[in-house]
Amino acid sequence: MRLRRLLAALAVLLAVCRAQAGLAAPQAMVAAAHPLAVEAGLEMLRRGGTAVDAAIAVQMVLGVVEPHASGIGGGGFLLHYDGTTHAIAVYDGRETAPAGATPTMFLDSNGKPLGFRPAVVSGISVGVPGVLAMLELAHKDYGKLAWRDLFAPAIAVARDGFAVPPRLAAWLSRIPGLREEPGIRTVYFNADGLPRKAGERIANPELAETMRLIADQGARAFYQGPIAAEMVERVRGHVRPGTLALADLADYRPIKREALCGPYRVWVVCGMPPPSSGGIAILQVLGLLEPFEIWRDTPNDLRSIHLIAEASRLAFADRDRYVADPAFVQVPTAGLLSPAYLAERRKLMSPDRSMGKVGPGVPPGYVERGTSHMSIVDRWGNAVAFTTTIEAPFGAQIMVRGFLLNNELTDFSPTPEADGKPVANRVEPGKRPRSSMSPTLVLDRDGRLVAALGSAGGARIIGDTLQTLIGMLDWDLPVSAAIALPRVINANGATELEAGTPLTGLADGLRGLGHQVQVRGHEGGLTGIRRVGDGWEGSADPRRDGVARGE
Repeated sequence: MRLRRLLAALAVLLAVCRAQAGLAAPQAMVAAAHPLAVEAGLEMLRRGGTAVDAAIAVQMVLGVVEPHASGIGGGGFLLHYDGTTHAIAVYDGRETAPAGATPTMFLDSNGKPLGFRPAVVSGISVGVPGVLAMLELAHKDYGKLAWRDLFAPAIAVARDGFAVPPRLAAWLSRIPGLREEPGIRTVYFNADGLPRKAGERIANPELAETMRLIADQGARAFYQGPIAAEMVERVRGHVRPGTLALADLADYRPIKREALCGPYRVWVVCGMPPPSSGGIAILQVLGLLEPFEIWRDTPNDLRSIHLIAEASRLAFADRDRYVADPAFVQVPTAGLLSPAYLAERRKLMSPDRSMGKVGPGVPPGYVERGTSHMSIVDRWGNAVAFTTTIEAPFGAQIMVRGFLLNNELTDFSPTPEADGKPVANRVEPGKRPRSSMSPTLVLDRDGRLVAALGSAGGARIIGDTLQTLIGMLDWDLPVSAAIALPRVINANGATELEAGTPLTGLADGLRGLGHQVQVRGHEGGLTGIRRVGDGWEGSADPRRDGVARGE
């Protein structure tokens, strides 16, 4: 712990000294989950492209080298910061349920929820992919380079091949049944049936051709025509068939939403509104914590870890009760973030005792009724925080023309009712499932960008992003040290401590405060960029294969 704090302090001192010495910090930066994707983004920035141009190039390469986490068969949420106007644009590319979806589709013949594998590895789990339509809309608004040029790095990597990164190799060896899907077996397994190992070379020429068509013809080549027909055929022909139809694909539309912003100390923190639960949850936790002044605490001491876990517990109780697609459910967003409501909920928090599992509150205005993240800043100060996913590793394990289809519909509640009332996040036709994706921008009180960040990791995205914000804003850590902080996660149950870190030494202390404690491994997946003087510093989670580079 002392070594970690010393290194963090040295990093801060070096950043200050560099600024004072007049040494230039990078003026543009890309942080993403793989070096080849980062290089593709930087290439677009060097050619005069914007943060959005770079984000598209990064996403396409990630779909090649990190296929278990994201790709054109999935969806995502993107925040864009305009360096000139300071305006934030929000793009919702979340997948939607097909028109044929029903509230009971994830129940078995006895009315019980399907098991994990039958639900995920199926046609019923596939939502209408949204990421390509979303990126095309963002490109029309903020892109400078030609759409087709943004695909060139990914097409080259897919055609010529790449070395299998360690995390992809681990997932290939970890998931049973992957080789049963012909496309996955052909690309990611050797002739002897064994998965490709780290460092071995993989090419995906079929994906290269798919991307070439989309580069030449735009997103319509994906949502209409032969690619769309093959997606429908594979989903409907599965042993557990879904209802995806050509009309579902042709009718998909991304949505532009209003950023969800709130104050925290001297900053303004902006995130994604519903159907993501990340923005609400992070702002709730920060609002609950602010009077406790954890900025006075030593990073990772018992008091701060306890309070972070307790505030997270309250936020997740509200998340599970209220947050879903706002087109179908009246989400009391303003009430959940109102100072009076947070003050009332804060009364349940004690510095010396855990509240245990807690129920949701009743906010004002309530009326009854696999993943990857990139952070990018361009030379003009425009920024992108973009979280992209196909859900579980390798999604629904259905490959079409070189890309994998998502299993995002498993983010819906499998049970349509609880305690005799409709569940907010139940399945309904055309509905977008609740998400934990938390792309986040931090501004100062003058509207200048301070940081862009986000994470992979399912429901743990919220806690990872939250802790990184606290590390940067409360404890003034460099972005690399904040991202590397040992993780504490509480989703209104046990308090999880990251195995192999100094936090495990707090387990007995937390148990003494009434926490049920679990020590478990943590995969992370954060990337972040933070302003340093007149430039930027960036970092990617050391738990994964990513990097951050600037120039």
